[in-house]
Amino acid sequence: MGIDAGFDMVPRLSKGAVDRQNWQSFIKIIKERYQNDDLVEVKPNYIVFKAGEHPMLPFEGHKFLRFSSKISGSHAKGVEEYIDTVTWVAKANFGSRVRYWNEAGDEWGFYNWQEVNDSFKSYEQPDEPEIPTSIAQYVFGTDTMSELNLQLFGIQLVPGKGKGLVARFNIAKGKRILYEKPFFTAPNLSPISLMESNIATKLKALSKTEQQQFLSLHNNFPGKHPFSGIVKTNALPCGPDSGIGGVYPTICLINHSCLPNAHNSWNSDTKCETIHAIRYIKSGEEITISYDKGGPSDSRRTHLKDAFGFDCNCSLCSLPLPDLQISDARRLQIQLLDNAIGDPDRVMNKPDDCLADCHCLLQVLEEEYKGSAGVLIARLYYDAFQISITHGDQARASVFAERGHRSRVICEGEDSPETRKIKNLMENPAGHRNFGASKRWKTAKGLVPKGLDTDGFEKWLWRQGR
Repeated sequence: MGIDAGFDMVPRLSKGAVDRQNWQSFIKIIKERYQNDDLVEVKPNYIVFKAGEHPMLPFEGHKFLRFSSKISGSHAKGVEEYIDTVTWVAKANFGSRVRYWNEAGDEWGFYNWQEVNDSFKSYEQPDEPEIPTSIAQYVFGTDTMSELNLQLFGIQLVPGKGKGLVARFNIAKGKRILYEKPFFTAPNLSPISLMESNIATKLKALSKTEQQQFLSLHNNFPGKHPFSGIVKTNALPCGPDSGIGGVYPTICLINHSCLPNAHNSWNSDTKCETIHAIRYIKSGEEITISYDKGGPSDSRRTHLKDAFGFDCNCSLCSLPLPDLQISDARRLQIQLLDNAIGDPDRVMNKPDDCLADCHCLLQVLEEEYKGSAGVLIARLYYDAFQISITHGDQARASVFAERGHRSRVICEGEDSPETRKIKNLMENPAGHRNFGASKRWKTAKGLVPKGLDTDGFEKWLWRQGR
């Protein structure tokens, strides 16, 4: 078996400029320190220490969770010195975020091994280099970043769909694909003649190029109100359930799938729409987002036809009938569980049942969306956080918030208001408005158990076996 030791980065690093620069400085120190050490090899995307279990340091700090190895046994010779030195250098750069642990002293890592192993796999898939907006302005003469983002995808004709966005190379999960300001935003006005007049006024304020771009967008509702038809076909809501939609020069070319590989999100601070990959996207694969509101295929297709004017024939809706029925049953179960979790009386009076529903929903989402449930996972973890903090359980709440934060970063990026909100709750769960409503599960934030294996930790987290 052997004894493991090492350190975890808690909370994990972001893609922001400060964390990125600090990590680069840390990696530079490590490279210089071991430049003449034959057991330390610099690979294209990471550094590997050829001792013990070959611990690694990636060049992209936001992917890093743990540096560790077994420090006992016949194959552990020399690795403990590497662990100690790298930990010391990391603490000098990142302070209290570096959590050293050693199983010989009954100390265990913060992250479970599934999370850690997933992070190791990501080392081999480097992110595309991000070019600052100032450089984009210099090179492309734009501050919208739309031309710059053409490096990530091409605009192509997609059979049966018209224009679409297709990846020009492999895109890592969590990568920001697009960041774009709308031509304009417009409310859904009634009667439609009023909406047409409102859009016509907004169009007059655009440049000739922007007007041409708008008019070139597809219209599934031709007739006496062409501007409204284009908006109805293409507009994306400016936030969940918003009655105001935005129309975009490039984002509006992204086609729908009920099993998408990307997620669109309105950033209310920057007044821009962002698109992030929610799973690994292969070069040549179409980039898709979801226009639907969930539910089984018949309700999804009805909504898509009424709201956007097209018949959905995505990979999910085109499944053979037996497979589609299985998917529909899962989608219906997702709706039922979500409704049960959101019942405030049940949260107060039957919190264990609500948390059990959250765990069940997590499993169904993973099965139905094949690991790309995106923002649905982030919302689920926030629900689990609220259940826990309502009953005074800061320990569980902090773990759920950390997982929710990680999911939000993938779907929306570090600059999303929702991401920053959950990050604050991760650091201070007692800051939530529901804290103190009940003391049924009261714990301190620091009482997250150590020394449990993955299964044991998950059982503790979801209060199973009680």
